[in-house]
Amino acid sequence: MKEEVLKMKTVEHQSFRQFDLKKKTRLGESLIQGLLFFAGILSIFTTVAIVYELGKEAMLFFALPDVTLGKFFGGTKWQPGIGQYGIWALVSATLTTSAIAIAIALPLGLASAIYLSEYASTKARGILKPILEILAGIPTVVYGYFALLFVTPILKNFFGNNIQVYNMLSAGLVMGIMILPLISSMSEDALSAVPRSLREAAYAMGATKLESSLQVVLPAALSGIGAALILGISRAVGETMIVAVAAGAGPNFTFNPLQAAETMTGHIARISGGDLSYNSIDYTSLFAIALMLFLVTLVLNLISQWVVNRFRERYE
Repeated sequence: MKEEVLKMKTVEHQSFRQFDLKKKTRLGESLIQGLLFFAGILSIFTTVAIVYELGKEAMLFFALPDVTLGKFFGGTKWQPGIGQYGIWALVSATLTTSAIAIAIALPLGLASAIYLSEYASTKARGILKPILEILAGIPTVVYGYFALLFVTPILKNFFGNNIQVYNMLSAGLVMGIMILPLISSMSEDALSAVPRSLREAAYAMGATKLESSLQVVLPAALSGIGAALILGISRAVGETMIVAVAAGAGPNFTFNPLQAAETMTGHIARISGGDLSYNSIDYTSLFAIALMLFLVTLVLNLISQWVVNRFRERYE
């Protein structure tokens, strides 16, 4: 009888401990869920606050008597001090330098990612990937002077007097080098996450390693590569110091990469460095440019996401 009572007490004690452990686990999970929810809400709130502040200050610019949306979106000259508000003089340089950067970083980044993921040995990957990622730690102002003092003289040997000292080509090329580690690292992670079974199935069908990499692994990792591309585009569009140092310091509506032109970020950096009085036309114009930069980045991200979703391979 005593043994049965002891067994019942032991079972009750173990059940209570299991219940207490589950209770503690659930409390911990609830705390983690709460922290993650708070982090998500904080991110959304920060984005909304930025858009609100940009919009509020930009409205002061558009509220000026001689500023209209027609002049802002229809003009190609940007000189607010004399009544010229054509934002395309700054947008064209931003798009040109960003396009050059992506044209350099995307193929080189994908090629390096495919090599690291599919061809490199573990030892080679452990050596090459950190070396590649060192580029991400170089200050952008160093990249800017590298473009101006090293890349531009080399380009002058090819183009002669057709290329200006300050030009969008050298700035775009160096921006591509800057975002190369970002695209390469994220793409390599996406390629490595593709299940091994897909590769083995391709080999079983007689595919070579190159065919398997390009026709099976690459489409399967397209969503991750697309995320890397979107982040790279955003990084290129928002880059400041490289274009401020190497691209030029005057608004110029042109898509010729051999000419000097000023991007939206470069213009903001140059103008905000001076003494600006609050609510002046130059001060409020900076927020209008920043809001336009935000919209350009948003549109490019939406287009990139549509392309990725349109051509992504889905595996059930």
